[in-house]
Amino acid sequence: MALAGEIDISKVDEIVKELGTGPEQAIPILQRIQGEFRYLPPEALDRVCELTEITPSQLYGVATFYSQFRLKPVGKYIIKVCHGTACHVGGAVTITDTLEDELGIKTGGTTSDGLFTLESVACLGACSLAPIVVIEDETFGKLDPKKALQIVNDFREREQQGG
Repeated sequence: MALAGEIDISKVDEIVKELGTGPEQAIPILQRIQGEFRYLPPEALDRVCELTEITPSQLYGVATFYSQFRLKPVGKYIIKVCHGTACHVGGAVTITDTLEDELGIKTGGTTSDGLFTLESVACLGACSLAPIVVIEDETFGKLDPKKALQIVNDFREREQQGG
């Protein structure tokens, strides 16, 4: 297996072989790469361009246009704090500020241990539970800063006990 940096570049080869080499495959290829590595490593994107008919400007254009794609590594757990109207009114700003302080990062950042990435999102569609935080596929509602900190600490404890 050929490794580039810390990624297994052979995974990119497999994805391209399965999905095809035409420019119309850019989005599916990027989705699969991100599914594999949790972000779009530069060496993976370079390899896609080597193997396909997709130019670097086309590939990076797609990767930067769609907000679903990430060009930098993210934590094992992505903490999404809803900042829609109901959540904002319910205290989302204070929850975000508290989590930034606790984690030692700003929104959009990842903790130095690679465990958490903190994101602010426009709406998560659970207004009746406002304010809410989503970590992985778990939704936590009717939060205040103290409850939000406890949830993050629960995830930390889970990791310390072997994930």
